[in-house]
Amino acid sequence: MSAGTPRRDAHDTDPFALDVRALPTYAFGHRSVMWWSTMGLMLIEGTVFAIAVMMVFYLRARAPAWPMAADPPRLLWGTLNTIVLLVSLWPNQLAKNAAERGDRRKAALWLTICLFASVVFLVFRGLEFAALNVSWYTNAYGSVVWLLLGLHTTHLITDTVDTAVLAVLLFTGPFESKRLVDVSENAIYWYFVVLSWLPIYGVIYWASRY
Repeated sequence: MSAGTPRRDAHDTDPFALDVRALPTYAFGHRSVMWWSTMGLMLIEGTVFAIAVMMVFYLRARAPAWPMAADPPRLLWGTLNTIVLLVSLWPNQLAKNAAERGDRRKAALWLTICLFASVVFLVFRGLEFAALNVSWYTNAYGSVVWLLLGLHTTHLITDTVDTAVLAVLLFTGPFESKRLVDVSENAIYWYFVVLSWLPIYGVIYWASRY
């Protein structure tokens, strides 16, 4: 090729080639691989929660009394935690909306509020364990109640750490636009954490009273 001959790209000569250089490198919703990964994760973990709840009712059907040798758990901390989680859905959705608009500053702000709600929940969760009126090793009732609460707490801790890391990256960097996708998917997972708690709350705190 002589010095005066312009360089030709492959898409200039191949009619079947596409120039995708101008396309975005990330996407939200079902166009994102991360979205599908989050959906699969929630499906698997939701199945685990469902099996644990079924264990409660199986044991209850075979036990002479329920709860077994214990009073029902006190309602205070579990109910406060439920309120905190439901209220946290508001800043969670605002963080998601800001991320999908490309507004890094507001996404970071609302994500920080979500992080604060998570920390408050974890503090209340520690008090919640103390108010169960039974130890995990006392009997089958104690074991399954601690299992349910422990499973949900594990998910909450995982999402709290993820939220904290994302908030730091949004505030300080290094920042990449795909982090906004991470914020959006984190918000979807938080919905799962909150909504999965509602039937667990009902089983632990109210099913034991009837």
